[in-house]
Amino acid sequence: MSNFHELINRNTPTLVDFYADWCGPCKLMPPILNEVKSNLGGAVNIIKVDVDKNNKAAHKYGIRSIPTLILFKNGKILWRKTGVAQVAEIQQAVRKIA
Repeated sequence: MSNFHELINRNTPTLVDFYADWCGPCKLMPPILNEVKSNLGGAVNIIKVDVDKNNKAAHKYGIRSIPTLILFKNGKILWRKTGVAQVAEIQQAVRKIA
């Protein structure tokens, strides 16, 4: 988990996808996140956190529904979205804070 804290405390925005393997809508996110990463490259870090394996992180950030995306920069939450997000919406959020 220390790597998680290092990533969210960086100056580069880090998008965290809170998900679970059993979650149907969560399975829609990987291709969307791959496209965001392809379009934005090094302007954003993207990590996935399985809520079933990381209960403490899910509890700490108040994850009640999945998928939930949280965009961090310097340890601060600057954007949050519950449910499936589209490429343009995510990219706009990243560009606002990058």
